[in-house]
Amino acid sequence: MKKAISKRRVAVLASLCLAGLILFSTNAKADAQAGAATFKTKCVSCHGVDGKGKAALKTEDWGSPAVQGMSDAELTAITTDGKGKMPAYGKSLKPDQIKDLVAYIRSLAKK
Repeated sequence: MKKAISKRRVAVLASLCLAGLILFSTNAKADAQAGAATFKTKCVSCHGVDGKGKAALKTEDWGSPAVQGMSDAELTAITTDGKGKMPAYGKSLKPDQIKDLVAYIRSLAKK
C-alpha cells in the first residue's frame, strides 16, 4: 500500500514539473514573438534584419557568445540606458517591451 502511494506521489510531482516546464517555455516563445515586433520597429536599422549586426556600424551579432553571455539584467540595462552609440530606449519602450526584446535576443542564440 505504501509503495502505491509513493508511486502516485512521484507521478503527480512529475506531472506538475512537466506542466510547469511547458507553461514557462510557452511564455518564453510568446515573449520572443512580441520582442520580434519591437525589434523590427526599433532595432533593424542598426542591428540588421537577422540581428547579426552591421559591420559599418560595428554593432554586435546578437547570437554571438559575447551577447548571449550577458545576463538579462545587462541586456535590459543596455536597452534602457543605451551604451556607446546606442540610444536609450527607456523612455520610448515600456518595461514589458524591453523584457520581450531580451527574450527575442535570447532566441537568436547560435546553436
